[in-house]
Amino acid sequence: MCKVLGVSTSGYYLWEKRQDRDKTEKEKWNSLLDERITFHFYDNLSIFGSPRIHDKLVNQDTMIVSQKTVANRMRDLGLFATKPKKYITTTDSDHEKPIYSNVLNRNFKPKAPNRVWVTDITYIHTGEGFIYLNPVLDLFSRRVVSHAIDDCMDKTLPLRALKEAVALRNPAKGWIHHSDRGSQYCSNKYIEALKAAKATISMSRKATPYDNACVESFFASLKKEYLYKFVFHTKAEAIAAVEFYIHFYNRKRTHSTLGYATPMEYEQAYELAQNNNASESRVSSA
Repeated sequence: MCKVLGVSTSGYYLWEKRQDRDKTEKEKWNSLLDERITFHFYDNLSIFGSPRIHDKLVNQDTMIVSQKTVANRMRDLGLFATKPKKYITTTDSDHEKPIYSNVLNRNFKPKAPNRVWVTDITYIHTGEGFIYLNPVLDLFSRRVVSHAIDDCMDKTLPLRALKEAVALRNPAKGWIHHSDRGSQYCSNKYIEALKAAKATISMSRKATPYDNACVESFFASLKKEYLYKFVFHTKAEAIAAVEFYIHFYNRKRTHSTLGYATPMEYEQAYELAQNNNASESRVSSA
């Protein structure tokens, strides 16, 4: 057997002897660390690299370990975050409808929820043809507030997502709605809905995708972290996958820009801080 496997007989007996002895504390620690790394990696759709896995180990498992060690163990375990693939945009700005200036001006860090929402449309390929996704993201927490999916990307698609988001969150007068210059967002009904919701309308400059970088980043994460792992034979399969990822994204996917909190955790922390401040103010007044 040693000859077939290309190992020395003495090496085999040394290995066999090591199996009979008790593990050292370091070996026990490494086994536990590898187990927790593997759990968090697969529990998060195999999309987390060493920084996010390290955050999980420290804050959830209360383990004392460096990010470099985590990176080394992941490399030895063969665990690598999903690599990105290229995708194309679906913007149709070749129309004669009125457009609006870029009020947002790449100010991607509002200080509270429901002050800035961003939106865009992307496509997903299936064996039955394309489906189109239009999410509405709150820039404060990167949370997907609402979304619409259909096999047609006419003006009704973003309008459904917008109306659902407004009904759920009821943003205060003057909130910013940012999109590209696509014909769907410039349609009369969409603009009317924004004005009825007392929004400040903002649009990206022509051929400048970085003006809407956060929603483009969401699309990249959706596709490279999850959708590109599958071949969808039907539209129903693709829709189910998108719904699953959005649920995961809002509740479990951590963001480095949010201090490795999830969108929902980040909003909940903000609400708790606001409630505490209000309570302290009432106590001071009394």
